[in-house]
Amino acid sequence: MLNPIKRALGVMALVSCAATAGAEELRIGTASLGGAFYPMGQSISNVVNAHAGNDISMVPIVTGGSVQNPNLIATGEVEIAITNNNLAVLAVAGKGPYTAAGPIDIGAVAALHPSVLHMMVLADSDIQTFEDLAGKRVAVGPAGGGTLGFINFLMPLHDMDIEDITPSFVSYSDGFSQLTDGTVDAALALSGYPAGAVMQATAGADLRFISFSEGMLDAALDANGAYVPVEIAADVYGTAEGGTVIGVNNMLVAPNSLDAATVEAVTRAIFDNLPELQAENANARQIDPAMSTQLAIPLHAGAQAYFDAN
Repeated sequence: MLNPIKRALGVMALVSCAATAGAEELRIGTASLGGAFYPMGQSISNVVNAHAGNDISMVPIVTGGSVQNPNLIATGEVEIAITNNNLAVLAVAGKGPYTAAGPIDIGAVAALHPSVLHMMVLADSDIQTFEDLAGKRVAVGPAGGGTLGFINFLMPLHDMDIEDITPSFVSYSDGFSQLTDGTVDAALALSGYPAGAVMQATAGADLRFISFSEGMLDAALDANGAYVPVEIAADVYGTAEGGTVIGVNNMLVAPNSLDAATVEAVTRAIFDNLPELQAENANARQIDPAMSTQLAIPLHAGAQAYFDAN
C-alpha cells in the first residue's frame, strides 16, 4: 500500500483544483518529489479537472515512480499512471520487475515528455565517467523508481553491479541535497528536464554531468532500442558544459478495464488543451501529440477513439 503520508501529500496538492464532489476520482500515479513526474501529474490533473467534465476528477499521488506505477494499477491503488516506454512493455509481458505480478493489462493513453538519466557530481569531483562510481556513495532515487532500473541495466555493461557502490535510496530532492552537503559523492535521477531537484541543487552549488566512456553510450543504445541519446545544453542547469545523457520516452497508461469513455475524456482534456498544459508545465512543451500513435504498447480503447476522431 502507498505510504499514507505520501498519499496525503498527493491529495493535498490538488485542493486548489476544486474537484467536483461526487465525480469519478482518478488517482494518477506519479513519482517521488523533486522529479518531473509529480509536477506533470499535477498539471495533467489540473487540466483534466478543468476540462474533462463534472463527472471526472483527478488527484496526483506520490509513488515510488515509473517501475512501481504499473504494479499500483494492477493492485487498484491508482487508476492511471506515468511510466516509461520500456517498462510498459515489460508490464504488459509480465517480465522484469513485473514477473511476480504476471502480465498487467494496461493500455497507452498518451505520449509524454522524455526522461533522462541525470548523473551528476559537484564540479570539482574526481568522478568523470560511469566507471568512476565504483566505491562511491551514490544517491540512486527511491527503490521503486526508474533510476534504479537504468543503473541495473548500465552496470553489467560496465562490468559492475550494485554492490560496487554504496547506494542511498532517497527521493530525488533528498538525493541532490545529499550531493550538495557532501553526504554522497554522486546523485542520479531519471527525470524529465529541467528537474526540480537538480535546479534546487544548482542554486547553491556548481554541478557537472558524469560522462560515458568512449563507445559505452552506443553500446547501451544498441543493447536496448527503447533508449535514446539526449543532449542537455549547459544553460539548462548552468553547468560549465552540457551533457550527453541516456533517456527514454514516457507515457500515460491506464488499465484496459477502465471505462473507454472516461479515458477518451481524459485524453481529450489533455490534447485539446495542450497549450494550457504546456503553459503550466515546462516538460509538457516536449510532448508531441503524434508520438501517441507510435508507442510501444497498444492504445487504450478510449485513447484510440480520441485519436481516430482527430
